[in-house]
Amino acid sequence: MHKDLYSERLSDELVFTTSRSGGPGGQHVNKVETKVTLRFDVLQSKVLSALEKVRVVGFLSRYLTKEGVLVLSAQASRSQFDNKQMVVDKFDALLRSAFTKKKIRKSTKPSAGSVKKRLASKKAHSEKKKWRQSP
Repeated sequence: MHKDLYSERLSDELVFTTSRSGGPGGQHVNKVETKVTLRFDVLQSKVLSALEKVRVVGFLSRYLTKEGVLVLSAQASRSQFDNKQMVVDKFDALLRSAFTKKKIRKSTKPSAGSVKKRLASKKAHSEKKKWRQSP
């Protein structure tokens, strides 16, 4: 199975459960449990530091229960193994996005040439409109 940075570090704290997938699919859906749900208790984690926990709770709050448990699920595939791999990949992507720092935008001034060009364009457009008016 493909393991990434975060799922490998936190693998002991991840809890997987399976259930029947919803939606159409005939009799096969009613027999097998292919949907995989991943649960990760953020607040009780021994691997994450207090600062990391605050960051995860703040960034991924829509995936958390009231008790602070991160819940993700996957049911796209008919294979339980594939769904488990998908949910682990989703978990890794979410944690990676929670821990990446956002670039700080540096404000810049437009160059003198670009300002001149923009004003000339506006003037030309204005002239074009002026010639269309009736006297």
